[in-house]
Amino acid sequence: MREEYDFSKGKKNSYAKDLKKQVTIKLTPMVIDYFKEEAVTTGIPYQTLINLYLVECVKKKRKLSMSWEEKTV
Repeated sequence: MREEYDFSKGKKNSYAKDLKKQVTIKLTPMVIDYFKEEAVTTGIPYQTLINLYLVECVKKKRKLSMSWEEKTV
């Protein structure tokens, strides 16, 4: 092994912007179970499935649509 290496002609990783970033997110057990079941049927890890779904939401610029109903007592 050399004492020093010359990286002056090295190229920047063009895929670096696409690298994933680790985060902590709280999900309901129902969501985790759903994606884990999908992972078994698709053969794709459940965390990858969640990421793929979120990427699709971003690409299609989906907006969250929710409405709250007031319960009368």
